[in-house]
Amino acid sequence: MRIGFIGLGIMGSRMAKNLIKAGYPLNVYNRTKLKAEKLEGAHLHIMESPAQVAAESDVIITMLSTPEVVQEVALGEDGLVNGMSKGKVWIDCSTVNPSFSVQMAELAEQLGFNFLDAPVAGSLAPAENRELVFLVGGKKTIVKYVMPLFKIMGKKTIHVGDAGQGSALKLVNNLVMGLSFYAFTEGLVLGESLGIDKNQIFDLMEGSPVAAQMIMLKKNKLLNGEFSPEFPLQWLQKDLHLAAQTAYEQGATLPGTNNVKEIFALAKQAGLAEKDFSAIYQFLSKKA
Repeated sequence: MRIGFIGLGIMGSRMAKNLIKAGYPLNVYNRTKLKAEKLEGAHLHIMESPAQVAAESDVIITMLSTPEVVQEVALGEDGLVNGMSKGKVWIDCSTVNPSFSVQMAELAEQLGFNFLDAPVAGSLAPAENRELVFLVGGKKTIVKYVMPLFKIMGKKTIHVGDAGQGSALKLVNNLVMGLSFYAFTEGLVLGESLGIDKNQIFDLMEGSPVAAQMIMLKKNKLLNGEFSPEFPLQWLQKDLHLAAQTAYEQGATLPGTNNVKEIFALAKQAGLAEKDFSAIYQFLSKKA
């Protein structure tokens, strides 16, 4: 099985490395070629376009930032669909809105290839340590066919349902993560304003039923004021926006999500876009 990988950012580069370590021939493409050149492997081939990746691969994995970028990589000049043919599989691991994934699945069916939406739960460290959770939408037979790849890059695969359902569950996951972490950050800011040491707040939260695991995973960043990106703030804001957009499409109501996504947007405008999303603490505590 020849694997193509497009998108070598924080997540994609680590996922690709694990496929290389497992011995798979890998055809890669990244808009910034330098990122591709940083990868090493005996059977690594750097391609000049997404179309070339698709033409010379059996399974193509994309891990990109936004639906707009995915669309450009797939449908633009020298886009990957130009290299697709019957029997090939496109796995989109990008976090996008479900309606977009459904559109891509319909396009794939029209053109005769296979499509899975397979966004992941997990950030930098899980990607590096093969601990990602794949949330997959698409045909069960295709999921089974590519399962060995999911097992190399992650610890668990959840086949959610038809095309778009993987993307749907990912937005639910990131909505809950973003809002719960934001709520804790407001509590942290209030506690500090009242003279409570941050360590005491973490001691209270550790193991508490009111606290999410994410809070403890970000403990050191918040205590040390060090916000190197594991999951950049701008992408969490994007995911909250996609959740709000999807709610509009479905006739659902998400007032809290809409408020919090705009606060993250303000933090992005304040220069925190490329920092870890836990830097929302910097913004709220006026330390940005």
